[in-house]
Amino acid sequence: MTRTFLGMPTAPTGVGHLRGAEPFPVAARRALADAQLRRNLGHATATIRAKSAAVIDEVPDWERLRAAGSAIKTDVMARLPELLEQLEQRVTQAGGVVHWAADAHEANAIVVDLVRDTGSDRVIKVKSMATQEIGLNEALEAAGIAPVETDLAELIVQLGDDRPSHILVPAIHRNRAEIRQIFLRAMPGVDPALTDEPADLAAAARRFLRQTFLSTPVAVSGANFAVAETGTLAVVESEGNGRMCLTLPRTLITVMGVEKVVPTWRDLEVFLQLLPRASTGERMNPYTSMWTGVTPGDGPQAFHLVLLDNGRSAVLADEVGRQALHCIRCSACLNVCPVYERTGGHAYGSVYPGPIGAVLSPQLTGVADNASLPYASSLCGACYDACPVKINIPELLVHLRDRAPHPHAESAVMAAAAYAMDRPALFAAAQRATRLSRLAGRRGRGLPPPLSGWTDGRDLSDPPPQTFRDWWANR
Repeated sequence: MTRTFLGMPTAPTGVGHLRGAEPFPVAARRALADAQLRRNLGHATATIRAKSAAVIDEVPDWERLRAAGSAIKTDVMARLPELLEQLEQRVTQAGGVVHWAADAHEANAIVVDLVRDTGSDRVIKVKSMATQEIGLNEALEAAGIAPVETDLAELIVQLGDDRPSHILVPAIHRNRAEIRQIFLRAMPGVDPALTDEPADLAAAARRFLRQTFLSTPVAVSGANFAVAETGTLAVVESEGNGRMCLTLPRTLITVMGVEKVVPTWRDLEVFLQLLPRASTGERMNPYTSMWTGVTPGDGPQAFHLVLLDNGRSAVLADEVGRQALHCIRCSACLNVCPVYERTGGHAYGSVYPGPIGAVLSPQLTGVADNASLPYASSLCGACYDACPVKINIPELLVHLRDRAPHPHAESAVMAAAAYAMDRPALFAAAQRATRLSRLAGRRGRGLPPPLSGWTDGRDLSDPPPQTFRDWWANR
């Protein structure tokens, strides 16, 4: 057990970025050509947006709640090592065991060893972004242990040999006809007469999972929050399958990113109001499960908490970039993003898709390995407006664009522009010179090399007939 990574930059592991993934611009073009995908995404995100807006409008102090959530997260980042050590002490006092994992390799090894110690060759899983980030399912399978996803959408993705496309609704890119085909092809014992009615699909999944719940002694979960004050872990969900995993098995293993800790129960109250409204458009989550260590005769009799860094200390060291660690995984930014709605999550080539993925994944795995993701945005600001903890994603995108590798020609041009903008007379002369850009062509045409790299991805607009300086002088 080690805590040496706390508060200290650790090397990115690359696990959160999907190996072999295409750069975003290439993958996005392919996604844009898929009309069915765009219909599925457009319908689903519009439905979630409307539900969320309706329940948020009911709350008179929504903006104060957002401000409170942001302030709590800022406080957590300022004293994260202290809070994690307090959490470890409280969990241990309550009969749990805490493990510290500096990276994905350590976390996977810890979980595999814990499962092997139970003698089980199968685990049931609560939906978890952290376990996807570290590739836990693949590590378990390589060790001869079968992971069974119990969240309905995650089960659809698993049976379809697919990848999640959304933080909250992993199978958002599938319609019900496609789900029926996946069930018929991959679900053992399914009725060949299965229809694509949602109730029938849910019933088929329930029959498949029920015996698995009753016969599997080990469960693996993530955590939405952990309360340092008491050592309490919390998982919120809508189906109840997570509740089954958290109560029926003899052994429960929770993998949690270190940023999920909150100081007190009163802090948890704020997030339990913010999260359901921003994510599923509900006033409260249908299932909010909390547990503190081990209770004799009630629930799992062995509890292990794996605290995962996996690049988070490096993010914490960046005073601007650490905002990304405030994320509570609500997916509100995905649901309002015009880029995500048209490309879906797979185009990001990352476990974390959408606007939050564009600022979190590059920091966790290295900006150079995800250089295109900070550009997967129009900087419209809709994500910032929707975020329940007020993460300034547009600011982070610009910050990471500055850190991404740039061609020498672009760097030289930007340096020249900065030099000119710092000198009023030179800047005024440059403004007059830009009128010559009309010679390069009308709007929609590009610049010649070496400047063509800039206009390959954006239109060259015509300069205005009059500059602001000229307008001001004339008045």
